[in-house]
Amino acid sequence: MDNMKSFTDEMLVKLYAEGNNEAFDVILSRYEKRLYSYILYFVRNNDVADDLFQETFVKAIVTIKHGRYTETGKFSAWLTRIAHNLIVDQFRDEKNENTVSNDEVSTDLFNSTSLAEACIETQLISDETLSDVKGLMRELPDAQREVLHMRFYRDMSFKEIAQATGVSINTALGRMRYAILNMRRIAGERHLF
Repeated sequence: MDNMKSFTDEMLVKLYAEGNNEAFDVILSRYEKRLYSYILYFVRNNDVADDLFQETFVKAIVTIKHGRYTETGKFSAWLTRIAHNLIVDQFRDEKNENTVSNDEVSTDLFNSTSLAEACIETQLISDETLSDVKGLMRELPDAQREVLHMRFYRDMSFKEIAQATGVSINTALGRMRYAILNMRRIAGERHLF
């Protein structure tokens, strides 16, 4: 791993996409403090920041492994954009702004076929990804599978997961981390992504 520290982000992403998990570990160590600080600055809540940090890297893993990552700029900017989008989603969820209005838009969003087609394509990709992830989850130890299920299917915070399972937040975070590492390893071994 030490010899990879001098590699560029793009080289590491390519290596990781080809199945070298150590390359992702280098990327994670390179950006974890900066990205976590960025998230915490906006949400100002350690539990929420932990959740969003984990989700950011899960999204990055899935995107890279599915071959959907394209170099359009700096990797760090792409990673930050994922985190930013999750932060925005978090704020939207908190404010419960579920009202949709078509009054202030010049085009009719509700009758746009291109929008519908994009939504269908996105849904198909999402369904396929979800199916792959469920298959990988079945291979995990019970404690790790339980944390993943609570986090992504029941939308529980790590604080809530810790309380529900009777463990500390750090243990819940650790189980999530090992679950992700194990899923990456299994996916690599089976060439799923």
